[in-house]
Amino acid sequence: MLALPLILIAYLAGSLSAGIIVARVLGLGDPRQDGSGNPGATNLLRLGGRRAAAVTLLADAIKGVIPVLLAHGLGVDGAALAAVGLAAFMGHLYPVFFGFQGGKGIATGLGVMLAWAWPVGLMALGCWVLMAAVFRLSSLAALTSFALAPLALLATGYPALAAGGAIMALVTGWRHRGNIQRIAKGTEPRIGKRQT
Repeated sequence: MLALPLILIAYLAGSLSAGIIVARVLGLGDPRQDGSGNPGATNLLRLGGRRAAAVTLLADAIKGVIPVLLAHGLGVDGAALAAVGLAAFMGHLYPVFFGFQGGKGIATGLGVMLAWAWPVGLMALGCWVLMAAVFRLSSLAALTSFALAPLALLATGYPALAAGGAIMALVTGWRHRGNIQRIAKGTEPRIGKRQT
């Protein structure tokens, strides 16, 4: 029974879309209407620069970390802990506070992974950084790191969390379907490039 209120708390935390809040504070408008249309750190980088992107990235990651650490500290583990992480992730994608129109969940998902099993989270983060540095495509970096994370969770002895990671990977692929088409066409915007 303890897991149910924690899942709700995680979803509500995930629903605090940092990109939308930061954009409003800085007078950048609604990132869901400008740039790529995604209220994530990559779009905030395009719209508002490094400071806006950094704050968005950190806040979105923290809201994935805190609910999972809270649940773990209260003795929740296994499938219930996976559900808490997924709730934070889905809250970012479908935020109740912003008309259920959220981002793609990359920073929040990485935060969840770090809290689930920090070595796997660091691996996923390192994979993202490496892919982003080589290809300059945030979407490709995200897809790769999220695809590898469930395998790493399974290999390190976390089958329930691996199942949660697999769900996140599938949802990430779905949310990035437009990006995948643009990558195939060679039209996906590079990191740091302002959209016109």
